[in-house]
Amino acid sequence: MIHNNSVTDFILFGLTQDPEKQKAVFGVFLILYLMTLMGNFLIVVTIKISQTLGSPMYFFLFYLSFADACFSTTTAPRLIMDSLSKKKTITYNECMTQVFAAHFFGCMEIFVLILMAFDRYVAICRPLRYTAIMSQRICGVLVILAWVGSCIHSSAQLFLALRLPFCGPNVIDHYFCDLQPLLKLACMDTYVINLLVVSNSGAICMVSFIVLFISYIVILYSLRNHSAEGRRKALSTCTSHFIVVVLFFGPCIFIYTRPPTTFPVDKMVAVFYTIGTPLLNPLIYTLRNVEVKNAVKKLWCIKYDFS
Repeated sequence: MIHNNSVTDFILFGLTQDPEKQKAVFGVFLILYLMTLMGNFLIVVTIKISQTLGSPMYFFLFYLSFADACFSTTTAPRLIMDSLSKKKTITYNECMTQVFAAHFFGCMEIFVLILMAFDRYVAICRPLRYTAIMSQRICGVLVILAWVGSCIHSSAQLFLALRLPFCGPNVIDHYFCDLQPLLKLACMDTYVINLLVVSNSGAICMVSFIVLFISYIVILYSLRNHSAEGRRKALSTCTSHFIVVVLFFGPCIFIYTRPPTTFPVDKMVAVFYTIGTPLLNPLIYTLRNVEVKNAVKKLWCIKYDFS
């Protein structure tokens, strides 16, 4: 059941109301967003074109970078444009679309990180069966399952958001539409809905983080039987993955696994995982991964030679 609303649009408070700070927000976040798009686009194109990056790890990295670019695009352009506009209005339908899109691509990122950990687990702990377990067909099916899982999660979030009645205040104390700030504006008791948000988003964040944490401990434990060179290479890859996991899940767990309270720091934490992490992911994977670095150099050197 969708409640009738007297509110047809919302006003996004943004990060700040100070005109000078808003100009700074515009400049800083425009640069960060363009860098995010360039970094992730570089990885997507490199993996698609490169002959050397054909392993499942890069197949999943392709989708991680794609999800990163889309996840950032659900929030950053609105934040950048609103920092210059006087009235930061967003229609009810646009707001609901943003809730769905942010949760869809955010959840996709979580599932792809789990697939990448699974890939490293099989490669290090079951090396003889790696090619059989991580065949192209199985990898394709796993990514499809990740898309389906993300769609189910974001549809559930959207269903909860659509059930909220809004009949008075319409100023969202945030720079994008999300369930936590919307719950504050709803003219109903939101205790049950907040429990559902925590059990949906919060559980996905918490359970996924625990699964990933345990999987990396198992991987590290298994490395003791490997040669020094094998250990070094595996540690380098797993460290990159684990840095990304901590950077993404720390803020997510902080936001989604607590009672219906909002803190002033929430917006800065949200900036970190909606804009910071999608920017850092390509940097971490390219700077710490020799194969990706070499493939990027090779790809762009070839392009330079032709021009």
